Amino acid sequence: MQGETFWILAVISSICVGLGKGGLPVIGMLAVPVLALVISPIAAAGMLLPVYVLSDMIGLYNYRRDFDRRVLAIMMVGMTVGVGLGWATAKIVSEDLVTLIVGLMGAIFALNLILRHKEDRPAKEARWPGGMFWGTVTGFTSFVSHSGGPPFQVWVLPLKLSKSVFVGTSIIAFSYVNAIKLVPYYFLGQLNPDNLRIAAVLMVPAGLAVIGGVRLVRILPDQVFFRIVVWALLVVSIKLIWDGAIG
Repeated sequence: MQGETFWILAVISSICVGLGKGGLPVIGMLAVPVLALVISPIAAAGMLLPVYVLSDMIGLYNYRRDFDRRVLAIMMVGMTVGVGLGWATAKIVSEDLVTLIVGLMGAIFALNLILRHKEDRPAKEARWPGGMFWGTVTGFTSFVSHSGGPPFQVWVLPLKLSKSVFVGTSIIAFSYVNAIKLVPYYFLGQLNPDNLRIAAVLMVPAGLAVIGGVRLVRILPDQVFFRIVVWALLVVSIKLIWDGAIG
């Protein structure tokens, strides 16, 4: 498991995690699929969780002043419910089916934004019913396969937050969900000593990638940034559809 190919893909995965936590949403979702080329998706998710948590800490420091309190409050409640559902159904849920559904949701939403990008629609209000639903889906899919990005963006992008607030809110929300996943992941045996030793090595490139991501976000114009977010969402969603379909 620790051959040359493994380490190359593991480092690439950790860089994806870091860039995602540095403010380039969705890119972090590529981490598990990349590492899953050499180990099982479940093992990849467990191995990378500590890397996500450390990267969260660096991202939190850089975006500690940029967030929307209402959006966070709603999402955190929903995410907690979603993680609980994921833990309760861990033995029976079909990861492939969840991956396929998440991919379909993200692709439909991204295509809708791309095809209607010229329409200047007013920002939606952050309401509890919709936020609770998408927050629960985000927590559940994040628990199952670290793929909470698409459902999170389905709800948050229409709110039309500023670039910095969007990034900060996303980082804080997923820092929270990754932290509460540690306990169930431990009891499900996904945080074993071997995984933790490998994760400790991967934290170095991930941490450097977070810093690089933060700097890149700061120089990107808002319009270019959100265009990247939407297209990245589409690409990742297509990859999830493929993964879910072929099992």
